[in-house]
Amino acid sequence: MNVTLRQLRALVALVRTGSFTQAAASLHVTQSALSGQIKELEQALGVRLVERSTRRIGLTEAGRGFYPLVDKILQDLEGVLHGIDDLKALKKGVVRVAAPQLMACTLLPEVIAAFSHAHPEVQVRLADCEVDSVLARVASGEVDFGVGPERPTGADIAAQALFELPFMVVFPPGHALEPLPRIGWNDVVQHPFIALQGQFTELLTHDLHGALRDLTLRPSHEVAFMSTALSLVHAGQGITTCLPYADSLVKLYQLRMRPLTGPELRRKFQVYQRASASLAPAAAEFARFLHAQVASRGWSASGE
Repeated sequence: MNVTLRQLRALVALVRTGSFTQAAASLHVTQSALSGQIKELEQALGVRLVERSTRRIGLTEAGRGFYPLVDKILQDLEGVLHGIDDLKALKKGVVRVAAPQLMACTLLPEVIAAFSHAHPEVQVRLADCEVDSVLARVASGEVDFGVGPERPTGADIAAQALFELPFMVVFPPGHALEPLPRIGWNDVVQHPFIALQGQFTELLTHDLHGALRDLTLRPSHEVAFMSTALSLVHAGQGITTCLPYADSLVKLYQLRMRPLTGPELRRKFQVYQRASASLAPAAAEFARFLHAQVASRGWSASGE
């Protein structure tokens, strides 16, 4: 059975208008073409649907049973097509993003607020998690994409550079580091240091030892979240390091943040998505918007 949408639309138009002439005009086809489509539909179904007379157009018993189903199918199809148009036009949609807890409470809320202002019907759902959970959530399909520090990936995950930023030192007002014109890692290790658990400290220690072999970072505290580290700094229990995107949280704790030199150590952040899946229009637009927001802050993906 070979039934086409044109044939079904021809039947619906004919029933609604009650006239071959008016139905043909509504579909922008000739009357003969419309009549041909109705005949083809009847032939494909093997039943007569339309009663033709010189006075009126009516439906046969088979036509009266068939028409409501066709009308509903076409209405449902139109609804689906309009929904696709809305998604393409970013009139609606849902974007799911995974990000480390620190980024989720500093940079991303600002980006989401700006994006929502431009696209109020698109909903962005932010999954804040541990750094090492970002890739797992992307791989499982739980989120459309993730944002996080550079990590090794398999063939199933595609990565795109987002930004590269230097480490900053964070300390309370009036700290001994504050009057120094430049602050180096040699100065940092002279004070109790509050570090994050896991790969953050491991990578930082590795990079620091690679640049200055006689310098060793020995944390006095290791905590799970940067908010805890900043609370300890605020309480006078030591100093810590973070990246510039956490500036708003550092200010919230009324702390000072200064560049670190000798050497300047940097961290790369990337956008991760499943290699086998294309982003939906809303997710692709949010990813593009995120890159634009980062660029507007002067943060280069190459570190230049």
